Amino acid sequence: MIALVIAVQIALPLVLLLWLALFPAANRLGLFLQAAGIGATVLALALVSQWALTAWWLPWLYGTLWLSSTLTLPARRQWSSMPTTPQSVVRWLPVFVSLFLLGAGGWYGTKAVSGRFMPNTATVDIVNPFGPGTYMVGHGGSNTLVNGHLKTLDLNTERFRPWRGQSYAVDFFGVGPWGFRAAGFQPGDPADYAIFGARLHAPCTGEVIAAEGRMPDFRVPDQDMVNRLGNHVILRCDDADIVLAHMRQNRVTVSPGDTVTVGSLLGEVGNSGASTEPHLHIHAQRPPPEGAPPIAGEPLAVRIDGRFLVRNDRLSGRE
Repeated sequence: MIALVIAVQIALPLVLLLWLALFPAANRLGLFLQAAGIGATVLALALVSQWALTAWWLPWLYGTLWLSSTLTLPARRQWSSMPTTPQSVVRWLPVFVSLFLLGAGGWYGTKAVSGRFMPNTATVDIVNPFGPGTYMVGHGGSNTLVNGHLKTLDLNTERFRPWRGQSYAVDFFGVGPWGFRAAGFQPGDPADYAIFGARLHAPCTGEVIAAEGRMPDFRVPDQDMVNRLGNHVILRCDDADIVLAHMRQNRVTVSPGDTVTVGSLLGEVGNSGASTEPHLHIHAQRPPPEGAPPIAGEPLAVRIDGRFLVRNDRLSGRE
């Protein structure tokens, strides 16, 4: 996982940007396609990758470097005196590579943008559940490219049915100093993550129908694949259940049967259940049928403070 992140979010964009800056094509067609292909790839990486794993500002840095290189290309390569097309077979190779980058970047970028639109399903509006801090979306959106939870919409896969209600879930990481989510790339201590211990408040007025706070917080990347929600709270607000999962051990402050109002303290973010590192999982669903698992209800899309949050969006907590 770490090697993949380094390759995709650091090595690949830097290699492409250095290619554009140091080895620009020697003909107009090649130069245009080189800049366009690298630009499309950098944009697609910015939209598709989870930048909480490195730093949220990295794609902005890459975009700035791409723009500065592109704007200076005509002057550096004497555009007016350049041939229109490659003058040898060897010089056609960068053209084909650039066409591939343009096609792949354009396809993935377009699909990622389409995931930013609301899905065609019922939607629940809730308020921001976080206390002070800055938070970033890891999984969120309306297609599987930007929101892995949507795989559970597949009714043909038996193992997805018990937790189908979480199909439109949103996962949040914390953003700490300098834009990093943790003190290190993947520290084992959950307390080293910016979101660990963040206060959680009721995002709606309703009744607590389930609450669990005794499960342990695991060291990263250990997890509990049986008790997937870990420590959690489920609120029934009107005709929707709002689920907050992976909370901190012994910090859940409510019990089943309690009535809460918007802003009531529920507990803190932890690293319990099927959580590879500290984060908050939140989703909305219809109440499940009698006797069904607690998150097997019909999935609902969710807006937080009027926003349909997708991968890499940031949210500021409330004082």
